[in-house]
Amino acid sequence: MSLRHAVLGLLSAGPASGYDLLKTFELSLENVWPATQSQLYAELGRLAQEGLVRVAAEGPRGRKEYEITEEGRAELRHWLVEVSPAVNRRSDMLLRVFFLDQVGTGAARGYLERLAERAVHEHDQLLGIREFVIGQGDDALRLYGDIALEWGLRLTAAQREWAEWAAGRVAALEQEKAPEQEKALEQK
Repeated sequence: MSLRHAVLGLLSAGPASGYDLLKTFELSLENVWPATQSQLYAELGRLAQEGLVRVAAEGPRGRKEYEITEEGRAELRHWLVEVSPAVNRRSDMLLRVFFLDQVGTGAARGYLERLAERAVHEHDQLLGIREFVIGQGDDALRLYGDIALEWGLRLTAAQREWAEWAAGRVAALEQEKAPEQEKALEQK
């Protein structure tokens, strides 16, 4: 996904200012595709130069309200149905798991337990967003936003479950090794 397509998608629901778009990002897309104010305003400028959006109204203090053009809608539709999504196979978190034997079972278990705690925290944050989404009506953006939110909820639940399972496996390994370590200490 690109910021360009996120902006086009939001504008497809109706005209909005850069400030309005930023607030919508903060309330809904931040967990999927975060954007800073400078990134968002720069992208709006590029989209306008390319004819994918246009300024629909101007207000006080240079406030501009943008709307998507037909070319912008065509680009959004093309991206939605014809461009395959990028699959990110890189995971810093899982790369660390591969090398946890370098830190010992106690530290490895601690790392996995922290992953479980982080997943619980992220899950709780998403639940808080759900309350906001449900209270905002039933338009198409809310419906599909809720579907995306459900993916996040299921993913964080699976991450928590996996991390707890993995920490349990490491804990079992610790218990298996405890008698061996005790025996080695007695022989010294």
